[in-house]
Amino acid sequence: SLVELLAYAKEIGPKKIAVALAEDAEVMEAVESARKEGVADAFLVGDADKLKKVTEPMGIDLSNYEVVDVKGGQGEIGIEAVKLVSSGQADILMKGMISTANFLRGVLNKEVGLRSGGTLSHVYIHQVEGYDRIFFICDPAFNIAPDFQTKVNLINNTVNLAHAFGIETPKVAALAAVEVVNQDMPCTIDAAMLTQMNRRGQIKGCIIDGPLALDNAISEESAMHKGIVSDVAGHADILHVPDIEAGNMLAKAIVYFANNKTAGLVLGAKAPVVLTSRSDSPETKLLSIASAVVLSAYENK
Repeated sequence: SLVELLAYAKEIGPKKIAVALAEDAEVMEAVESARKEGVADAFLVGDADKLKKVTEPMGIDLSNYEVVDVKGGQGEIGIEAVKLVSSGQADILMKGMISTANFLRGVLNKEVGLRSGGTLSHVYIHQVEGYDRIFFICDPAFNIAPDFQTKVNLINNTVNLAHAFGIETPKVAALAAVEVVNQDMPCTIDAAMLTQMNRRGQIKGCIIDGPLALDNAISEESAMHKGIVSDVAGHADILHVPDIEAGNMLAKAIVYFANNKTAGLVLGAKAPVVLTSRSDSPETKLLSIASAVVLSAYENK
């Protein structure tokens, strides 16, 4: 569970995070919790005067942090935060109040950015009441209409994260609206190809099956009713969605309709990147930091 993950992050922390534009109460609440829990220390990048105005009423002592005072625009603040990670001074990059566009410009900057040569992808990690495992949704935020090779890369990114979380052989459901191949529904053909590539050892470290509809991916009873015999059906860990619309709606449906705990990360960069929505709770931001700490420790073993 994400609660157990937070406990593990406390054991292996603290890591160092660089927060781009930290002058936001909910961001600082999460960062302060991470510091107090021993999960992470932080560089706070932004306007020091504005940061002080935010943190003083909260009773946060800025002497516990390294404040990097940047009076410039968001682009400059993003670059400064990224530099701290690419230079090795920080382990993890975190989005504060900076716009996503300016934040990603820094991540992708050719001189100081965190490009790895791979595909950047986003993952939401959900702990949903009533289920015995966490779910990874890829990709709900970055890749709009991924082509086939991008889908392979998204799965590889997410499988690596699942391994970091201690899931040795994650089960990947390649989702569609139906669980049969239909030539009029291209995502069902992609799902079948992903399944076959996995069987032939071209995608490793996981078990893939698809196409699967959401109900038979997560419910054993639903899979039995449909007569689906599969190691993945009813037991999926990773829910691989065909496009950004499906992923975004699925992730937000879980957040708003279910009793859940959630974290969000960007994968495929040289270092873990915490990217949550401005509307996400301080708890979601803290769990995202903890997830990044666990991934950072795994990748730097």
